[in-house]
Amino acid sequence: MPETPEQATERYLRSGEHDAHFRAWPGSNFLARSHCGDAALRSALISAVHSRTLHVAFPETVANIDDVAFTRGKVAPMVRGLFPACEQALVLSLLERSVILLTPATIEALLQNTQCLATAWNLANLYLAGLGADLLAESAPGLLGLSEETSCYLSAASFDAAGRFEDFVVHEAAHIFHNCKRETIGLPETRTREWLLEIDYGKRETFAYACEAYSRLHSLGDSPRGRQELLAEHERGSMPPDERVDALEYVDILREAVAARNGWKRILQRCSPPRVARRARMKAA
Repeated sequence: MPETPEQATERYLRSGEHDAHFRAWPGSNFLARSHCGDAALRSALISAVHSRTLHVAFPETVANIDDVAFTRGKVAPMVRGLFPACEQALVLSLLERSVILLTPATIEALLQNTQCLATAWNLANLYLAGLGADLLAESAPGLLGLSEETSCYLSAASFDAAGRFEDFVVHEAAHIFHNCKRETIGLPETRTREWLLEIDYGKRETFAYACEAYSRLHSLGDSPRGRQELLAEHERGSMPPDERVDALEYVDILREAVAARNGWKRILQRCSPPRVARRARMKAA
């Protein structure tokens, strides 16, 4: 039996999944069905979010944040450490536009206009999790941030990190470097430099977590010795809660970073594809 619109809507709200052909909705062709189905699913998603947050107060301190100034303050040290001076302004401009805070004033438009329905569902749960509201499904991940292409979406909870060595803005911004091509922001592209930064696919999370922690180590420690003591404290605490990150390698990368003149470059070198890392070592020799 084919799905009814009601069943298709329930499935989407429960799992984020939907029939790519929108066969549950009426229409003489695919475009007509997809237009009708897409609108219905987004409308149901927005209604579900509103019903779960009807009596939830959004933190005023977060709502009043100057997104651009806040983002620049967080990511500027990382940009200065990873890019030459002639490229920093363009990269900073990209990141300032890319960090998007999910608030009551922005969430409906984001859910309505985000290109992919699966992304809309993830953003809805990200917003709900940030407010401590019920998620759309028990299986929905309790995210604090989400990166997709050149956009970083942050929930209210991401501004209240529990750990001293956590910074979700830096973490999510670090993912943009391997998602954005240089030519997209007007930087010259070569055969070996297509992306803003060449990050080994298997080490993308390691890179983001290392940048996040190093940002905090650099901010909290006012000397190399101070940063080494902070790293020792971090080692005694919890490691990144991600099975894609090898804890021993992660700590070793940070150990090299805090001892280096430019720790950001050392993190990049350790997380680059083998050919890029080898070329960087030859230049440094």
